[in-house]
Amino acid sequence: MSRIDTTFSALKAQNRKALIPFVTAGFPFANITPELMHGLVEGGADVIELGVPFSDPSADGPVIQKAGDRALALGVGLVQVIAMVKAFRERNKQTPVVLMGYANPIERYDQKHGEGSFVQDASAAGVDGVLVVDYPPEECEEFASTLRANNMDLIFLLAPTSTDERMAQVARVASGYVYYVSLKGVTGAGTLDVGQVEAMLPRIRQHVTVPVGVGFGIRDAETAKAIGKSADAVVIGSRLIQLIENEPYEKVIAVASQFMRTIRKALDA
Repeated sequence: MSRIDTTFSALKAQNRKALIPFVTAGFPFANITPELMHGLVEGGADVIELGVPFSDPSADGPVIQKAGDRALALGVGLVQVIAMVKAFRERNKQTPVVLMGYANPIERYDQKHGEGSFVQDASAAGVDGVLVVDYPPEECEEFASTLRANNMDLIFLLAPTSTDERMAQVARVASGYVYYVSLKGVTGAGTLDVGQVEAMLPRIRQHVTVPVGVGFGIRDAETAKAIGKSADAVVIGSRLIQLIENEPYEKVIAVASQFMRTIRKALDA
């Protein structure tokens, strides 16, 4: 079993839901990410999604775009992100880490370091899953197979507009969990419709056997608790980024960890 499978199985046995924070690697300071990841875990995170900075992040709203731009300006790219995961693994061997990003940095990495280097290096560093926003499932079977052979899961997005056919395509190649985008739009946009999410999840589960996480619009404990009643996991990104973006270095980890505690407490209530 992968670390992601193990984590979700343990949570299910305890009748608990997974808390998955998203942070942009190298934000708000280039060297803070491994310690920030530890702080998120101490606050109750079960899985960490680590955003790979990219100059043209089509699914991300202004908050995460700005975080990515700041990380890029600090010299953080995929090489540095993989090194951050390796540093995190020196003290934490259990918490799954998912790299979330776009095709361009991965393909550029392989161009520079050799075919297949990304998968090999990410696996060696301790990455557990990869979510590539612009990799459609019908073009990913070989990539998914390569990841699985290296103990990593390929995670896909589903949206309110996803058809049954698209869900079936995703189900054929997805592992770990799927990420249901609860809003039509980019990260951090709009207001979450809990009823719409509750209606959509049974449709998704007709096709998908892996756990279903919900994100894009969860901003506080109340919303997380409402979504956690039907989803297997809640994903929080934009609000967490906003909370830490203007904090001084010495306060970032405490602020992030405390926010996780409020969400964890609500999910466990």
